[in-house]
Amino acid sequence: MNGSGTGIEEALLEERLRAALAARAQSVGPGDLRPLRPPTDAVRPRRLVLRRVVVGVLALAAMAALVFFSVRGGAPSRPAEPARPPRPATGTPSPVPSPVPPTTAQPTPNASQP
Repeated sequence: MNGSGTGIEEALLEERLRAALAARAQSVGPGDLRPLRPPTDAVRPRRLVLRRVVVGVLALAAMAALVFFSVRGGAPSRPAEPARPPRPATGTPSPVPSPVPPTTAQPTPNASQP
C-alpha cells in the first residue's frame, strides 16, 4: 500500500468503530443493568487492614534501608591503623654508600714467629 490511501482508510475505520459503539450503546437498556447496591461493610475493613499492613511493611523496609546505608557508608567508629610493612624493617638503604675510612693494616702476632 502507498501512503496516500492510509489516511482515508483510517477515517473509514474510525467511522465504522464509532457507528458500532453507538449501536451497542442504543441496544443496552435499564433492564440489562444490574441493580445498584451499596458496598458491604465486610469489604472495607479487609481493604483497610491490607492497606495498613502494606504501609507498615514499606515503612519497615525504608527504615531498614536507612539503617543499612547509614552504617555501611558512615565513618568508621575508630580511625584506621597506619599501614605496616609486611616484615620488620632492618634499616633504610641509602642510595649513596657511606665512605669507609681507610685503616692501616697492622700485623697480627703469629704464634709460630719468634
